[in-house]
Amino acid sequence: MSLLNVTHLGKSFGGNRAVDGVSFSVAKGELLALIGPNGAGKSTTFNMVNGQLKADTGSIQLEGQELIGRKPRDIWRLGVGRTFQIAETFGSLTVVENVQMALLSSDGLLFSMWRRAAAHKRDEALALLAQVGMAAQADRPCSVLAYGDVKRVELAIAMANRPKLLLMDEPTAGMAPKERNELMALTKQLVIERGIAVLFTEHSMDVVFAYADRMIVLARGRLIAEGKPAEIRDHPKVQEVYFGTGKTFEKKATGAMA
Repeated sequence: MSLLNVTHLGKSFGGNRAVDGVSFSVAKGELLALIGPNGAGKSTTFNMVNGQLKADTGSIQLEGQELIGRKPRDIWRLGVGRTFQIAETFGSLTVVENVQMALLSSDGLLFSMWRRAAAHKRDEALALLAQVGMAAQADRPCSVLAYGDVKRVELAIAMANRPKLLLMDEPTAGMAPKERNELMALTKQLVIERGIAVLFTEHSMDVVFAYADRMIVLARGRLIAEGKPAEIRDHPKVQEVYFGTGKTFEKKATGAMA
């Protein structure tokens, strides 16, 4: 059964139709990759699901609840977590305090200034950090972490509201190949264990083909293909529109795709 249902989604900027009648769904326990060339409408679609942009037409429903018209913080409280292309953490706070801030927000206590983050659900924050392999660095400032570790902290923050749906915008951007695979393998593990649905955008095709259960491809604001990675790899329209002439997805020796 689908957790997220997007139907006939549309968005225009002036005379430019950035997203034109896009429909797709995401099921519990599924990683759905949203890909396409520059200007395809990926970011616009992604930001409408998150509430950062309001759709002109269509519907976005999470377990039957309409998300269009809701603010991002209200969508977050309905069970939609998000990570960003550029990791967003408080560098002056420790790793565990960053997660505790997210827990404060989830509990509706973020603006109760008399509460110190360090006193709020430290054990729960440590448990989240343990899930992403960061418990040992809990009391270090985020500002001194390697970038791959900051991405792990961001994932723990995104999990603080026990999301049903996790939105990941370019989750492996700026990461080395080993770090990319470790982060996505961790995400896949959390998806399986918790039955979370994940919608992610990604430019690294090795990541997409290695970890996505299904893929949707946009071009010029329209959905041109949808299916499992093997189907998308061999899809003639994807080869033509997404890559242009002369380029194809090729299997590497490791079994990943290029």
